[in-house]
Amino acid sequence: MSNLTREETESLIQEVLEVYPEKARKDRAKHLAINDQSIEQSKKCITSNRKSLPGVMTIRGCAYAGSRGVVWGPVKDMIHISHGPVGCGQYSRAGRRNYYVGTTGVNTFAEMNFTSDFQEKDIVFGGDKKLAKIMNEIEQLFPLNKGITVQSECPIGLIGDDIEAVSKKAAKELNKVVVPVRCEGFRGVSQSLGHHIANDAVRDWVLSNRDGKHFESTPYDVTIIGDYNIGGDAWASRIFLEEMGLRVIAQWSGDGTIAEMENTPKAKLNLLHCYRSMNYISRHMEEKYGIPWMEYNFFGPTKIEESLRRIAAFFDDSIKEGAERVIAKYKPMMEAVIAKYKPRLQGKRVMLYIGGLRPRHVIGAYEDLGMEVVGTGYEFGHNDDYDRTIKEMGNATLLYDDVTGFELEEFVKRIKPDLVGSGIKEKYIYQKMGIPFRQMHSWDYSGPYHGYDGFAIFARDMDMTLNNPCWGKQTPPWKVQKPADEAVKAAA
Repeated sequence: MSNLTREETESLIQEVLEVYPEKARKDRAKHLAINDQSIEQSKKCITSNRKSLPGVMTIRGCAYAGSRGVVWGPVKDMIHISHGPVGCGQYSRAGRRNYYVGTTGVNTFAEMNFTSDFQEKDIVFGGDKKLAKIMNEIEQLFPLNKGITVQSECPIGLIGDDIEAVSKKAAKELNKVVVPVRCEGFRGVSQSLGHHIANDAVRDWVLSNRDGKHFESTPYDVTIIGDYNIGGDAWASRIFLEEMGLRVIAQWSGDGTIAEMENTPKAKLNLLHCYRSMNYISRHMEEKYGIPWMEYNFFGPTKIEESLRRIAAFFDDSIKEGAERVIAKYKPMMEAVIAKYKPRLQGKRVMLYIGGLRPRHVIGAYEDLGMEVVGTGYEFGHNDDYDRTIKEMGNATLLYDDVTGFELEEFVKRIKPDLVGSGIKEKYIYQKMGIPFRQMHSWDYSGPYHGYDGFAIFARDMDMTLNNPCWGKQTPPWKVQKPADEAVKAAA
């Protein structure tokens, strides 16, 4: 099917909204929009970062997920206590494939679940004493840990446990960093506030730990912030940053350590990958330490080249020459990848619905392969995310914020994309509909997708998914021919 016109896209949105009661229809209409590249501020066309409607299926997570599951969880040499019932901790661990180097249970702990395992009596009498006891036991069992975070779950905020007092006392007794994080799941409208709370905890309990201490710096010190090393993404990016002459002094939180986090204020430039989850701490360091920061995009050769040149512009000619040298080195490799896969993927259309930065960052990688993104949206984006997305998307394409399960299914049925990229909750729905699907939160157990090495894997995976012969054995809903009597019954 050809791309929808602006009028057809508007008609589609109105058709989908018709099923809602009037109040819900008015609310959801604010979250669905037709892209218009002439608009400078997305707030003129779409609303975001609002509470989800009760009764509709949202794909969002909670503030605890944003802190424990995203920002703090991948810090590998710290132990992260999920303070509350066992379920939240179990669900939030080891799900995002945040690769790291180390021996699990000895000097790295990212895939382990530490929980205070709240019971009814803890709700009644409080968990402060239990938390203090847990920290002492952790020190005995895992003496090589470099610190502890307390990730508070919903009951903690409701019963009033004083995790700050317990953490301060434990930090003195253990002589280690102990960070209380008030990330109770009910805070805010999504996991986005959990990112912000976690950033504030880094600001208040970590970054100042090495203020005034000697550090052997160079003019080329940079950090990688907001890369969670899913499938090895940060490693793939770090390779050519160092090849161009930069020194990466901190990488967090994927494969990150508390020592590297404490080193961050010594950098000359903070490189920010996931704007949504780490822009807060980047802005703080710019204000307090005078460290500039920039957002970069290492998905696909076009965006990599743009980002490398923008990064190099912060430094002297040796780094600028290094950037050009890296681009030239990998260009034949990228040309070979595109020559192999573009003929098989040219003209294919993609619909995305993801979190963080992916709804806009991966657009360039698809375009490098001749594919087109015809619809995109954020699970927990803010309007500054959509501001950045408008320029990446074509006119009259579809934007959707916190889209419901029903809405996304109806959009897919009407637009008929060749590929859907979303999360694990959506994966099997669309596969059962006969639509090729990639799980774009953790790369469907593949990766990395960042960097030059990652683009080769990205292209292979898109081809492997789209051109798999299994889809010929299934029939999408729009190709199902109803018998005449069934069609009459349905109409009646």
